[in-house]
Amino acid sequence: MTVRFARAGFPYEAMFDKGDILERLDIAVHWGHYEIRVLRFHLTSFEPGRIINFHNHSTYEFHFIPRGAGRVILGDQPHSLSEGLLYLTGPGVMHYQEADGAQAMDELCLHVDIVRRPNPSVDPWEAAEAEECMQKLNALPLRPAADSHGAMPCFLQAYEACESKRIGYYTDIRMQVIGILLKTIQAYDSGDTGTEAPSRDMAAYRYDYAVRYMEANYTSGLRLEDVAEKLDLSPRQLQRIFRGVDRERPFSRVLEDIRLQAVCDRLRTGSLSIERIAELEGFSTAAYLHTVFRKRMGSSPSVYRKAKQSELHRHPADTPPGQIDHSPNEVNIYEPNV
Repeated sequence: MTVRFARAGFPYEAMFDKGDILERLDIAVHWGHYEIRVLRFHLTSFEPGRIINFHNHSTYEFHFIPRGAGRVILGDQPHSLSEGLLYLTGPGVMHYQEADGAQAMDELCLHVDIVRRPNPSVDPWEAAEAEECMQKLNALPLRPAADSHGAMPCFLQAYEACESKRIGYYTDIRMQVIGILLKTIQAYDSGDTGTEAPSRDMAAYRYDYAVRYMEANYTSGLRLEDVAEKLDLSPRQLQRIFRGVDRERPFSRVLEDIRLQAVCDRLRTGSLSIERIAELEGFSTAAYLHTVFRKRMGSSPSVYRKAKQSELHRHPADTPPGQIDHSPNEVNIYEPNV
């Protein structure tokens, strides 16, 4: 039974109200090739002088001291405990806990079982990082350390998410479990890592981002400067990126392709006037659309519409709605010459 020793200003005080709320959930986290299953997840308080005699677990128990003082014996080594410290007792580690004789000791506890479960579909970077963290977890020294990376607030965030049942709360709680594991390892770790996070091809990323932005905003008077600003680039830098992907398709050509693709879609499937289509798809006038369309497609918009709609009527079952037919006179904005 948890005995509550209140003190003003204790940030975790609310966790005493529903002490087992997190433990009522079946919390399982799949991380790399490991499954982490939560057994205990709570705040408890030891009255002054209370002793928990030597014992061990076959699982992992993370201990955090948010308030009070005491001592722990890990193996055969005694250590003082005070506010802000943490320690881990892994499988088979004998340990003894004792609250200070003059003051209570509060403890945030996360008790988990970690089982290796190979998953062939897992992201290889995640798998490598999880493996490295598990190796470090199993090699942590048997001594307390300062909670220098802020694992303790993860307990309160998990509790508040569970109590409020806000949208995504189960995902939030699982993220906090991973956060506690990582921040515990980081408290002992030198900072060296053997696993580098995946890095982006920045030119490809910026090109893709720019094209997506253009596809979402092409109906307005979009300029190279507008898109460059979204990427914190100069117009010249962004133009270089476009030419680096395909020298024949600078910004203006890609924007024109996007607009023509939308025009072709409307001509194939609708009956709007050419003037209205020009207005909707970002062309300044119907005359300008006629000029661009004839130059790029080899026919006028009206002739194109008649030919494509005639094809649909002849073979309706063979042409699903919205399907793009990349014939020689079609626009294809999705295959740059990389």
